[in-house]
Amino acid sequence: MGETASDFAGRLGFEAGQWVQELGYDDDVDFDLREAIEALTGHELVDEDWGDVADATIVWWRDGDGDLTDTLVDALAILEDGGVIWVLTPKAGRGGYVTPGDIAGAANTAGLHATSSISVGPEWAGTRLATRGRPGRGR
Repeated sequence: MGETASDFAGRLGFEAGQWVQELGYDDDVDFDLREAIEALTGHELVDEDWGDVADATIVWWRDGDGDLTDTLVDALAILEDGGVIWVLTPKAGRGGYVTPGDIAGAANTAGLHATSSISVGPEWAGTRLATRGRPGRGR
């Protein structure tokens, strides 16, 4: 298909000037995708110790990483209103694969819902999570 890490970063919807929090970093992450996100936004990815709000969050998540709901709640604590969370998981058939049902269940418990799923590289898939709209607020 010939897509590059920059193509995948663009599909995540990030824009120049945004601050993106990263959770679940380990030595198996897609380093090319990380660099492409940083190039697109113009900022290094920030971690859980970031002392300000973030415009978006990426969560690298693998089966066995713990409680995804807790991680999503932590991400929401510094997420700017209207910001999105991308849960990045190994693709089906790869070690650490997480089922879409597990992601949806954790998202629902955290007050989020999945809006789309895309490929974000040769090894990783992404599920976009957003906050639920409130009745009477135009959502």
